[in-house]
Amino acid sequence: MIYKKDVNFPYPLLTNTSNSYDGCNFILDVNLDENTNNYRFQINYEIGSPFINNLLEDGQAQLILVIQSKDNKFYNLGLNEKVKEIPKNRISLSKRTTLQLLIKAKDEICFKENMDLSSFFEEFKDEIIVPKSSILGFSNSVIFEGSNAKPLELFEKKIDPNLKSDIKIELNSETIVINYKNDALQFIDSPQSATLNNPYVYMGLQKALFQFIKNNSRNGEEEVDLESIDSPENGLDFKLYNLMKKKMITEVNIDNMDEVIYAISDKVIEKYCAAVRRLYSDGN
Repeated sequence: MIYKKDVNFPYPLLTNTSNSYDGCNFILDVNLDENTNNYRFQINYEIGSPFINNLLEDGQAQLILVIQSKDNKFYNLGLNEKVKEIPKNRISLSKRTTLQLLIKAKDEICFKENMDLSSFFEEFKDEIIVPKSSILGFSNSVIFEGSNAKPLELFEKKIDPNLKSDIKIELNSETIVINYKNDALQFIDSPQSATLNNPYVYMGLQKALFQFIKNNSRNGEEEVDLESIDSPENGLDFKLYNLMKKKMITEVNIDNMDEVIYAISDKVIEKYCAAVRRLYSDGN
């Protein structure tokens, strides 16, 4: 469960709002990345109590990452573990996902040597015994309001009856534009219309990534090391850059472009094939 700031415990608790500890805090910051198969949580935290830190170092306490989404998941963290990678088939994230760090006692803990407590506890802290498996502290909550990494938001669709071809892919400063000669080419009469357009999405991503490599490679090379370049100034390149970084892609080149598209496009070809199969299996 995720603990709120007003929760009451019968013993001193390390939080960012409690008066039990003098000048101590428990601050959590999390970045979320993902690729086709995994979520990666990059975890940074600060525990301001030397007493609690010593318990963690001595193995008397355990850090636990709580992820509350469609259900609650609990993951033990090692003392210096700052990255937690979780397969997508093990966890389901909703549009609103909340994370928190807990500190749990692995043994019975005596607070006699806890010099971080407020003066209120000074006269009787040697009597404070916290049972095994009790919560010793919890951090602030970090909330993710859904993912911004939606590749289809890169696209615009337009009708141009004057086209000299059925489909034309253009790149403007912000988006990939799919031009159609007529409405029928968009499958607008099918409930699977959006998915049946996925091959055009794939074509658009190919063209955009070719341009990305051209605009951001060094010395005419046919590859871009995403770890070594600054954020692109071009709007479309900037969107692609952020999307690839979110999917934990470190390099894009001519040879791995299809793998990159697979990662950033959420299996558009697989979904297209599934839609076609549904149509012919339904007799449509």
